[in-house]
Amino acid sequence: MPSITSAGIGSGLDIESLISKLVSVERTPINQLKTHTDGLKTQLSAYGKIQSALAAMRDAAGKLTKPETWSASMGSSSDATAVTVSPGASAPTGNVSVLVNRMASAQSVASKVMPLGVPIGQGSITIDLGTWTEATDPDLPTFAQKAGSNSVTININDGNNSLAQIRDQINASGAGVQASIVTDNSGTRLVMRSSETGASNGFRVKVADGDGLIDNEGLSALSYDPGEPMVFMTRNQLAGNASVMLNGLQVDSESNTLKDSIDGMTINLLKASTSEINLTIGPDKESIKKAVTEFATAYNSLATLMGEQTKYDAANKKAGTLQGDSSVVGIQFEMRGLAGGTSSVGGKFSRFSDIGLDPSAGGTFKTNTTKLDAALADLGSLKTLFMGVDSGNPSNVGLAKQLQSFADQALGFNGRITNRQSGLQTAIDNDGKSAERLETKVSLTEARLRARYTALDVQMSKLNGLSTYVTQQLANLS
Repeated sequence: MPSITSAGIGSGLDIESLISKLVSVERTPINQLKTHTDGLKTQLSAYGKIQSALAAMRDAAGKLTKPETWSASMGSSSDATAVTVSPGASAPTGNVSVLVNRMASAQSVASKVMPLGVPIGQGSITIDLGTWTEATDPDLPTFAQKAGSNSVTININDGNNSLAQIRDQINASGAGVQASIVTDNSGTRLVMRSSETGASNGFRVKVADGDGLIDNEGLSALSYDPGEPMVFMTRNQLAGNASVMLNGLQVDSESNTLKDSIDGMTINLLKASTSEINLTIGPDKESIKKAVTEFATAYNSLATLMGEQTKYDAANKKAGTLQGDSSVVGIQFEMRGLAGGTSSVGGKFSRFSDIGLDPSAGGTFKTNTTKLDAALADLGSLKTLFMGVDSGNPSNVGLAKQLQSFADQALGFNGRITNRQSGLQTAIDNDGKSAERLETKVSLTEARLRARYTALDVQMSKLNGLSTYVTQQLANLS
């Protein structure tokens, strides 16, 4: 008798279909478990969004509890074309008068007209930084080298001695001097300028010309040393300090940026002035207003998100992902209580609505800009509302501190958000293990059914063969 090579051949039954349907019934719990797991994953994702929004609200509230937020200053100038000011955190509020008698300057010298692209000469150029002191004879000033600086010597060799190549070597030397080539109707000249302003950043240029001559030809034409009898480069500008009157006090500075003259202020000199310029330093109300509105925005985003996740849409009969979730509903309830509550720390304001953050439907804030601008006129009371601390009761704090503390607890190691996320993840992991066990059970069931139906198929095949034999024998007898 031939062997059975496929289930159903021997009996004629659709055994594969029968086994498939029976296995499908066995997989029903697995499919139900998958649906349950997908729901848990959706909830975990929703909790991740709430966690992120709650952290953003906490950070925005935390910014309003930092002293530097409230100590931010801004400065204005009565003539911003001549003087500007950038106050730091320690800058005192008030006014500063500034009169710029002279700007700090950098020394600048220029050569005679020289050819471009042809060799100038060979030898060496030595540059020294220092201070020029005008003598009785203005043509013979004295030079004092700058403390801590060293002479820089640049060797000029054949093949590297065009005007452009000499310029590049000076700029790469780190001598404290910048060289450039200037071309006008007269021709091309080499200009050398101090890298920094200030009297101590003047410079002299000594040249050892390879031809051994001291003249206005070749490399010698690039020398500048008024202390010597012959000077070939022309000084266009003297290195000098800025001279400024600050609140009537004479101040000299090598830079046109005064960083240490008044504590906490950076005063930028742009040009000399003929009259006093008034600098006004005051609190940066715009940055404080921005911090308050950013807090309101972060709070509203969180409140809106939680509302969407927990609502029930009666019209469409559809529940939010976290509808009925006790942890989120509890957070919603406490947040609304804090946002609509009062602070007894002291000050003119006691609740958010006093400063224009009015609680509205859905638990969000509606910002009243007019009330907020009015509240900014009393920064002391506004600061107290957000970050004040009761000296007699340290637990009695401003509203921003309360919300920050509330968020820290919810997001902490044993907080409601963290615990709920851990619980959901554990449930997802348990579902995965259960699904693995059920898959194993289904596989065993399928193998058992296949073995049984295959045996049945063999027996049916034998019976069918016997029936055919008997029929043939009866036919022969007849």
